[in-house]
Amino acid sequence: MFDIGWSELVVIAVVALIAIGPKELPGVLRTVGQYMGRIRRMASEFQGQFQEAMREAEMADLKKQVDEMTDTAKGFTDFDPLASVKKEVDSFTADPLGSSTSSAASASPEAAAPSAPAPVSPDAAIAPEAPQPETKSASTSGSGA
Repeated sequence: MFDIGWSELVVIAVVALIAIGPKELPGVLRTVGQYMGRIRRMASEFQGQFQEAMREAEMADLKKQVDEMTDTAKGFTDFDPLASVKKEVDSFTADPLGSSTSSAASASPEAAAPSAPAPVSPDAAIAPEAPQPETKSASTSGSGA
């Protein structure tokens, strides 16, 4: 704390012995010791309060971080993948082309009902139907002219 060596302490002790006197020196040293004890207690109390304030500041910072993590985690706990997939499937089955039919549905109920596509034969899907050559009918061959 203070940069006092042994030689300075010896000089201070000799001056104190001469100035105070040998009779009153023990009482003065006791009083100085008591004051030093009080000063040390006050210093340690101040240091303890300072450390406590630092811990409280760290705790407030940690509490803030925990609250932020809790808020972030709540977003993950509310996630329901099955509900989101069901919602997507329902929206697709209700409107497969993605067009808006709400105005047509309010105009007439028949317009809101989807029309069924015409049945397609398996042969038509493989090869398109070729045009048939015209055959002469019996009525044209009988006229002769």
